Amino acid sequence: MDTVENLTIRTLSPHLLNDFLGFFEGEAFADNPQWSFCYCYFNHFPHEEMVWKERTAEANRVAACDLINTGGMQGYLAYSADKVIGWCNAGPRVNMTTLPDYTEPEEKHIGSIVCFIIARDFRRKGVARALLDAACDGFRKQGFTIAEAYPIRDAEGEKENHFGPLSLYVSAGFEHYWEDEDEMVLRKSLR
Repeated sequence: MDTVENLTIRTLSPHLLNDFLGFFEGEAFADNPQWSFCYCYFNHFPHEEMVWKERTAEANRVAACDLINTGGMQGYLAYSADKVIGWCNAGPRVNMTTLPDYTEPEEKHIGSIVCFIIARDFRRKGVARALLDAACDGFRKQGFTIAEAYPIRDAEGEKENHFGPLSLYVSAGFEHYWEDEDEMVLRKSLR
């Protein structure tokens, strides 16, 4: 497998907001332009109060910026030299609005990994794995005891693997936790 030279992972912060926006407004959706309006806000959007399909790119951009500036959206940016080539949305489960609906008494101890975006020319080069490792390390530092992921069971192609491929999680030690006919949850102990 080819690897990315000078690959570094940085924790999202207000200081990196322009890097985040530059990636989302540039290479992130070069091969999936229909998703370019999201700004990874979908997993934080109040779906029970508003209709996602009525959102505009500008509204999602503003909302994502607000969340980043207040620490409500967490994640990791992957860089090759000084260029952003990947993103992973990974934060407290309690901050996410799109997760499978099941009773979870440990919710406050769970970090959720909900999205990966890797620039087309950098896929299959270990970027997603480096982001996943950073997310799990970040969860440990925040005191979470469980990392949780939500891959699509029979994803067809890269487009459907934006939650992260099942094989990526399994190779990183995640195990099956829960599923129904539409969704699945994998977990990894961080203890």
